[in-house]
Amino acid sequence: MRSEPEQIAAVAKALAHPVRVEIVTVLMSREGCIAGDIVDAIGLAQSTVSEHLRILKAAGVITGTIEHPRICYALNPEAVVPLRTLLAEVAAHTRRPVAACYTPEPRAAVTASDTPAAKPHPNMKD
Repeated sequence: MRSEPEQIAAVAKALAHPVRVEIVTVLMSREGCIAGDIVDAIGLAQSTVSEHLRILKAAGVITGTIEHPRICYALNPEAVVPLRTLLAEVAAHTRRPVAACYTPEPRAAVTASDTPAAKPHPNMKD
C-alpha cells in the first residue's frame, strides 16, 4: 500500500499527460467505456491508448473490468481525493499573506586584485 504522498504523486503523474486528461474527460462523459470507443474518441493508435490506459489504471485513476474479449474502463473518483484535498489546501494557502522569503546578503563583487595572479604555463612562450 502506498503512503498518501506516494499516492498523490502517482495520481498527479498519471494525469500529467494531455492524452490521459482526454481519456479521463471521455470517461467522465460516459458511465463506462470499451477501449475501442476510447481509441475512436481520442483518435490515436490502439497501442498508444492502451499504454495510457495502463498508466491511469496503475495509478488507480480508472478501473478496468474484463467483459471477455473486451475491457470496460470507468473512473475511480476515490483515487483523486487525496490530490484534490492537497490542491484545495494549496489554493486556500495562496489567499493568505505570504511571509517574506529569506534573502541572503549580496556577495561583494570579486575583482582581479582579490584573486591570486595567474602563473603562465611553463610550456607557454610570451
